Amino acid sequence: MMIITPSPAKKAGPTTFGRGYASMFAPEQLTVGVYFPIEAFDGPEPAMQDQIELAHQAERLGFAALWARDVPLNDPSFGDLGQIYDTFIWLATIAARTSTIALATGAVILPLHHPIDVAKAAASLDRLSGGRFVFGVASGDRPVEYPAYGRDANLRGELFREAFDYVEALLTKRFPVHASAHYGRLAGGGDLVPKPLSPRLPTLVTGQSQQSLDWIAQRSDGWLTYPRDVIQQEQVASRWREALNRLGQGFKPIAQSLYVDLAADPDTPPSPIHLGVRVGRGGLADLLDDLRSSGINHVALNLKFSRRPVADVLDEVGTEVIPHFSISAQ
Repeated sequence: MMIITPSPAKKAGPTTFGRGYASMFAPEQLTVGVYFPIEAFDGPEPAMQDQIELAHQAERLGFAALWARDVPLNDPSFGDLGQIYDTFIWLATIAARTSTIALATGAVILPLHHPIDVAKAAASLDRLSGGRFVFGVASGDRPVEYPAYGRDANLRGELFREAFDYVEALLTKRFPVHASAHYGRLAGGGDLVPKPLSPRLPTLVTGQSQQSLDWIAQRSDGWLTYPRDVIQQEQVASRWREALNRLGQGFKPIAQSLYVDLAADPDTPPSPIHLGVRVGRGGLADLLDDLRSSGINHVALNLKFSRRPVADVLDEVGTEVIPHFSISAQ
């Protein structure tokens, strides 16, 4: 089968994306979001109690985004179920109960789903949320998933590229002509409805997703990377900027996750926890400022390991930390 290669992505202008992207990202600035479940819990499965109320609280306090993950199956070897509910159904539920906060996926596992279904869900969520959706995608790394979906894990880099190209064609073109070795073909006789509200749905690639950094810099609208110490993250951000410059791309943001156990004493110094830090609010503000200086544009907090009630943590971060980092405050 002939594979149709899409043309390189064009530079995004200031009005290319919707209001979700605009509330999360700006050059040399940093915003703060939070992952679902907004909950402290042991083991892999959250209770998912009071999530809508906590989402309201995060929006009211000025958090820039609410993040949801794509975890279709319970893989006991992995020990993490995300927010349990289907990513798009869950974010659509949250979209109906909120009005301004961005809604982001971190991230949809593209090779596991058919591109038409993913594009349909993504465009629908963007429309129903009023342009608040930011589309994080990934290749996936859970051992049980690829065999369950009948996919070859050895091909996940190729499958990711094919799915990415197909989804992009569906979201950005009218009656596209597109062919894929693994996902089928369109010959211009069918078109995706609806389309996103803006000319392009902002798409962030998670980690490497089995791709080169140059590919990600060229094809994505931003990069969702993993937490590292500030010195390492500055080096990663520098390589990202170099790739963008080398390829003639404009500003494309970097976002990262961060597990946080916020101590009651605001002066508690930082100490490491799994993929994050235990720290008081003063140290958290300092860390976020260092990450902003290193080139990070958004930090999505994960409160799984919190020792305090998460509502109290949201309130303290929202009132004492976020005002120093929201785009409108800078």
